[in-house]
Amino acid sequence: MYHDGFHERFDHEARLIIMRSLSAQSNYSLNSSMLEAELECWGIAKGRAYVHTQLRYLEQDVSAVRLKDVGSVLIATLTQVGLEHVKGVRILDGIKRPSPGG
Repeated sequence: MYHDGFHERFDHEARLIIMRSLSAQSNYSLNSSMLEAELECWGIAKGRAYVHTQLRYLEQDVSAVRLKDVGSVLIATLTQVGLEHVKGVRILDGIKRPSPGG
């Protein structure tokens, strides 16, 4: 069984992957279905409810994304604050720190 620290690090990693995925888009936006697929590529297959929970954290707790509710999906758009974290200019709580140059 994993201890709480593992789950916390797991969530921090997932949030960074989400933010990097958004930063790679020309409009800094993706829907939660696409983000679910992106996380699965990185070995995080936890379902859309998990993605929505992480997106809500990124919006409500650290202002890293803006969300738009469209039926069964959320459209997430990276904010300037979120982009600064991805670039390593700012460090946000609850999100893995990006590697230098990465």
